[in-house]
Amino acid sequence: MAVRDDHRLLAAQAALTGRDLRLLGWLYDHGVLTTEQIAAALFSSLDICQRRLLKLVRLGVLARFRPQRWEGGSYPYHYVLDQLGVDVVAAQRGDELPRRDQARKRRHHLTSRANLPHLLGTNQFFIDLAAHQRTHPGSALLRWWPAVAFHAKGAFYRNGDNPNIMLIKAVPRPDGHGIWAEDGRQVPFLLELDLGTEPLGVLADKVRGYDLLASMTNWRWPVLFWLPSTRRELNLHHTLADLGELRAVVATAAADHTARTGQTPAQRVWWLHRHDGERLPLAQLPYHDADDDLEEEP
Repeated sequence: MAVRDDHRLLAAQAALTGRDLRLLGWLYDHGVLTTEQIAAALFSSLDICQRRLLKLVRLGVLARFRPQRWEGGSYPYHYVLDQLGVDVVAAQRGDELPRRDQARKRRHHLTSRANLPHLLGTNQFFIDLAAHQRTHPGSALLRWWPAVAFHAKGAFYRNGDNPNIMLIKAVPRPDGHGIWAEDGRQVPFLLELDLGTEPLGVLADKVRGYDLLASMTNWRWPVLFWLPSTRRELNLHHTLADLGELRAVVATAAADHTARTGQTPAQRVWWLHRHDGERLPLAQLPYHDADDDLEEEP
């Protein structure tokens, strides 16, 4: 059985392109992507994307499902790793090979999780950046980390920071972290995706947590709040004004404004808190990092 599994792994690796491996790596780290998301980030057309995805499903590295709509019908295909795909990425990264039922458990967890829309929305933000990169030479999504990267105790601590950071209970839990590069500048950021379902006070509490974090570290990365509407965005800025001066760097953008102006999260959609000028592109948001040693890989 082990010999047969090794043969399948080697055969799959030989059949995969660099683009395929990038997709498998994304799914390994971020769980699930839709056909449209994959096409926007990696392919020149939806038709070409669909044909390649079907080949990857038949190869055994991908699996797919279609969630049902409550009003009837179903959503587009959602893609996850099948067991062979998990094995390919684990072998490529030098990770311990997962258990045989790893992919099945991941798929069951993703198809049944109540916050699947939040996960897809978070992934959409980074997919939009990757799609911008595909059509704008000189730009690049250098890093895309999932929320789980910050769940461990001390995940934010770096040499020179206040070690008490590992003891505080109000440590922020961002939905993701990335490094965006454009026009010769790299900007690290933390993402907070808001679907408009929480009171603004909850978002203000998150900012308080990031402000505490900023007081205990030698780095200040922009905290990006991606909001559903400009109305909610304006209300959030009014709420944050009551917090006084902030050490944290906070910027907001609204999905309806971005869609209306035909822009992406990489472009001039960011309202920097307490900044009176125009909206800024992502690459122009201010940040401070004492080490300034940003790397492409974790």
